[in-house]
Amino acid sequence: MEDKKITEQESLDIITQMIARTRHRLCLGDGNIMLLWGYLTVGVALLVTLLLIVTKHQAVNWLWFLIMIIGGTATPHLAKKKTANAGAKTHLDTITTGIWTTVGYLSLVCIAFCLVFLLAYGKDCWTVMFMFPLLIVGMAETIQGIVIKERSLIVGGAVGMAAGIFTMCLLATATPLAISWYIPLFVVSFTAMMIVPGHILNYKARRQQ
Repeated sequence: MEDKKITEQESLDIITQMIARTRHRLCLGDGNIMLLWGYLTVGVALLVTLLLIVTKHQAVNWLWFLIMIIGGTATPHLAKKKTANAGAKTHLDTITTGIWTTVGYLSLVCIAFCLVFLLAYGKDCWTVMFMFPLLIVGMAETIQGIVIKERSLIVGGAVGMAAGIFTMCLLATATPLAISWYIPLFVVSFTAMMIVPGHILNYKARRQQ
């Protein structure tokens, strides 16, 4: 018996259904995950800045690791809750999961290199960690937004990438990242990239329910 051939219209319908289901899953869970990382990053950035101004002690910069510790601990719990409420995964879900898994591994690699340069060679390259989340996370977010046709992710990711490229230019020209103006830029960029889209996704989730 010959296999049934899928028409062009049927293929488009299948793709449309996959996008719609992935958007639904995204709205149900990823809004909270984005808000977790957004508020956590902004909060730690403001805390470190305040302590640097008050204490003048560079050791407070180790508090940046709170982002990875708290975020890495809470995210699996939120992701598990999201999976339980969202139903069966689609191929697009697998793609988006792969994108963010890659970003997570790249983050660990970047941190490892910074530690090696600091401990083995006495070279401080931690400013790279300001560029990385803006550029790489912004790129991943934009790709995800394009895949599922979510404008808030596309715009937020674009803001993050622009800020990341700007930061890369500053680092390439050895321009100091003064906390008086760069931290506010970092906070505003992360708000546009994570917090605003997170609230939009949660709003859409409430409408769906």
